[in-house]
Amino acid sequence: MISSDFRKKMADSWFSYLQIQICKSFEILENNKSKFTKRVWSKKNIKEGGGTSYLLTDGKIFDKVGVNKSTVSGIFPKKFRSNVLGAEKEGKYWASGVSVVAHMKNPKIPAIHFNTRFIVTSKEWFGGGMDATPSHNDKKEKQIIHNYLKKICSQNKKNYKKYKKWCDEYFYLPHREEARGIGGIFFDYETKDWIRNFKFVRELGLAFIDISNQVIKRKKKFRYTKKDKEKQLLKRGRYVEFNLLYDRGTKFGLNSGGNTESILMSLPPEAKWK
Repeated sequence: MISSDFRKKMADSWFSYLQIQICKSFEILENNKSKFTKRVWSKKNIKEGGGTSYLLTDGKIFDKVGVNKSTVSGIFPKKFRSNVLGAEKEGKYWASGVSVVAHMKNPKIPAIHFNTRFIVTSKEWFGGGMDATPSHNDKKEKQIIHNYLKKICSQNKKNYKKYKKWCDEYFYLPHREEARGIGGIFFDYETKDWIRNFKFVRELGLAFIDISNQVIKRKKKFRYTKKDKEKQLLKRGRYVEFNLLYDRGTKFGLNSGGNTESILMSLPPEAKWK
């Protein structure tokens, strides 16, 4: 039987490792000419943890990409406890995870999002996923992303169709009656078989690096016009709307005393609305 403390330590170590690997991979895509800046933050009560944020802006590939990792604990506000599995009574929590949001310079390349997390209340579970938000239709790109995610799910005996449907329903803007992007997979409350779930989370993290590289390298030399960029900025407006109105990670971060700048890292450097 693996103790809860050991499970926490293993998950925390993995997320730290994955964060560095993602940053290295993205800097290589930038030919190491644009580098991430590092910022370390802690909660007001230092004993309740904190995180490390890496940010790269105005690169050749990335307009803005943030790679955040945090490990925090504490007690949720009473009004928020009912939103979190196992926190309804005492509100105690421990959470560790890594999240990535990348907004591309070239509008032909989709914005990409990824996160995985391990949360402990009176329950323990993994959650996360990845998805893409293009401003231009590309059936082949959609196929590349979904086939890769389907393969990772199959290798780990996870229900790809369920995760895809969950993603489609989650990343939907009801006030616009439209999907945020082309989806991907999303999962939460994976409580059974910790070892198998942890393996899946690790493999999904490495798959995200491979998918990102494949998608970006395929299109990094594509030409684009001012009209293409305008279309991208309008699509980014939808991204902003979702993250501020509906995103669970944003709400969790703000209600767990997280660092505001890191939580809102997902917002693009520029966006437009008509």
